[in-house]
Amino acid sequence: MKTYAPDTIAEAVYLNEFGEGFIKDYDDFNLVYEYHAKIKILRSGGLKIANFTIPVGKFKGREETLVSVEASTFNISSGQIQETKLMRKTVYTEAYNKNLDLVKFALPNVQVGSVIEIQYRLETPNLFNFRNWSFQNEFPKKRSEYWATIPGNYIYNITLRGFLKLTSQEHDVISDCFRPAGQQADCARYKFVMTDIPAFVEEEYMTASSNFISEINFELSEIKYFDGHVDKITKEWRDVEDELRHENRFGLQLKRGKDIVDEKIDQIIGGESDPLTKSKKIYDFIKSWYRWNETMGKYSELGIKKAFDEGKGNVGDINLSLIAALKYGGLNVEPLILSTRDNGYPLDLHPVLSDFDYVVAKLNIQDHVYLLDATDKFLPFGVLPVRCLNGKGRVLGDKESYWYTIIPVEKRRRVVTLDLALQPEGNFTGTIKTIYSGYEAIEKRKDISLFVNDEDLQKDIQKDLKGITVNKVTIENATDLSKPLTESLDVSIPVFDDLNAQSLFFNPFFVEHWEKNPFRSPERLYPVDFAAPMEEVMVISLKLPPGITLDDIPEKVALVLPNGGGRYIFGTQLLQDKIVINHSLVIARTMYTAEEYHVLKELFNRIIQVQNIDLVLKRTN
Repeated sequence: MKTYAPDTIAEAVYLNEFGEGFIKDYDDFNLVYEYHAKIKILRSGGLKIANFTIPVGKFKGREETLVSVEASTFNISSGQIQETKLMRKTVYTEAYNKNLDLVKFALPNVQVGSVIEIQYRLETPNLFNFRNWSFQNEFPKKRSEYWATIPGNYIYNITLRGFLKLTSQEHDVISDCFRPAGQQADCARYKFVMTDIPAFVEEEYMTASSNFISEINFELSEIKYFDGHVDKITKEWRDVEDELRHENRFGLQLKRGKDIVDEKIDQIIGGESDPLTKSKKIYDFIKSWYRWNETMGKYSELGIKKAFDEGKGNVGDINLSLIAALKYGGLNVEPLILSTRDNGYPLDLHPVLSDFDYVVAKLNIQDHVYLLDATDKFLPFGVLPVRCLNGKGRVLGDKESYWYTIIPVEKRRRVVTLDLALQPEGNFTGTIKTIYSGYEAIEKRKDISLFVNDEDLQKDIQKDLKGITVNKVTIENATDLSKPLTESLDVSIPVFDDLNAQSLFFNPFFVEHWEKNPFRSPERLYPVDFAAPMEEVMVISLKLPPGITLDDIPEKVALVLPNGGGRYIFGTQLLQDKIVINHSLVIARTMYTAEEYHVLKELFNRIIQVQNIDLVLKRTN
């Protein structure tokens, strides 16, 4: 095989992949997981697949064990199949963190055209997720099959995630397959098969790949013991609510936190009675008091007292402090736990606390709701960072919890105005003014804050604007989060060597143009998620010298996405001695279905075509 017909650009392909999981009925009743795969390497980029990493977990004193590993590389030499086996001494273990080791090895004698085969056996005390099985990764697979043999004592919730369908699925009962200490139970054996599996390709504007990769997930619901008692593992939300309220790193921190911040909050709010003004004062204080250590978490890592004394902490430390402070101020506020975009969607069929990696404040003032996060000093009041815009979160109310849909209150908005004049020496000179609003302003303020002086900032801007000389930079509202941020550049843009030519060609999109389509795959099975609506406006005004005018006005473009999805408008006018170009893109929704993918792709194709046009100037004398 030189190429894989269903995916001719594939660098490698799994010829066959098989896994099996079962629970031992002796020793520690560990879960045994066996894996076996044969892989064909088709291109040089596929050679990396021969470098294996097997995660080995550690669970409160009990560790997973890689019992055995065998691997071989097969090549054709002089018309004969030649096998090169993995030497055990080349397998090594790397300590990754307190919860995980990594077993690593590289197969020998691997080259383009090789077939590699790997087989290993791993034992784990972690029965909660049994052993999940991913049908997809970055390489296509001819066939992938997984068997799960589960004793009747163990009840699992089994779900298929992703957008691909199983080719076949079987469910058999095996009598007396589990016999611990003279007891006996039947087992359910599940067989899941998927064939002709495409590679999973990550594209722009998507959340965590774990939301979309096709895989079988197991979640332990309950354990039935032979003496008749039952342990409920999967809990109801009322159980989770009670657990969080009594959790030392969560609910108890909120109770203690009110006493820790009380003196400071009294000073901050003074005699203020308006709830919104009071809330903003408390929010600004907490936001300025803390420095985020870049660590996620719904729980307090240091404890509110220590975090408050040190002025730093993780997300839980900071935002639980914020909630405690707002509560002390007499405001109606509730904790909202969520899963960030990189962490994936939380499961909503039943509570899984490990799905949530973040907590924010849900502030209720009359009929208005404000979601607050104090980890980022550049966030305006009521605006969550993009990492939190991930569907919905769970609010821990006073009486019960409930789901709350997280809707962005801001958009990404950028308005660019180029006011330029063509000079006799062939340069365009003038100003480029950009107004940043919403999430664009947040990101721009972060960028500006990295520079200690205007000179370094100007050098950085100059570096990004190739072919443009920046003579001066003016920034307005760099610290006033309630207003858009404005950046004005005095520039000189060399375009023509000689203005005496009869025809002069140039592209007017000197800045802020789309260089490539963010949507490149022929198909997309999962949604397009922009996180927040987007708006780009560009007005280009080009003053021409006497004796030169626009030869031909480009055709107008007006495109509208269906279902109120947005629009794109482009138009050019010649007003006496000025060329005025209007360019406007609106992405009105945050989410677009896979069925709408082709419309979005074509929209951006059209934008790129427009932005690659050349205007033609001609002499009139």
